Amino acid sequence: MGTQNSELYFVFMNYDPEYQRLRADRTKQGADELDLYLSKKHDELLASTLEPGSYRKTLSLVIVDGFAVEITEDQANVLRSAKGVRVVEKNQELP
Repeated sequence: MGTQNSELYFVFMNYDPEYQRLRADRTKQGADELDLYLSKKHDELLASTLEPGSYRKTLSLVIVDGFAVEITEDQANVLRSAKGVRVVEKNQELP
């Protein structure tokens, strides 16, 4: 059984053709659309997978389709099996 302490995890998504299309648009409008698309996509995944109020997304990454979220180990295991998720890794701080 996992811990109930929230820690920072990085979640990386599977290949998404819409992400690739938006990322190829190097205009300011294209960058804004990509930011909105990823933020909404990541928020919807969390809302459909985890209990409301039980997590805190800290950022959406643009260079890769992923995000950082403060969750428990149990929640990380739930996300690992969610459709569209490629990898869920706990943040490890270097000494």
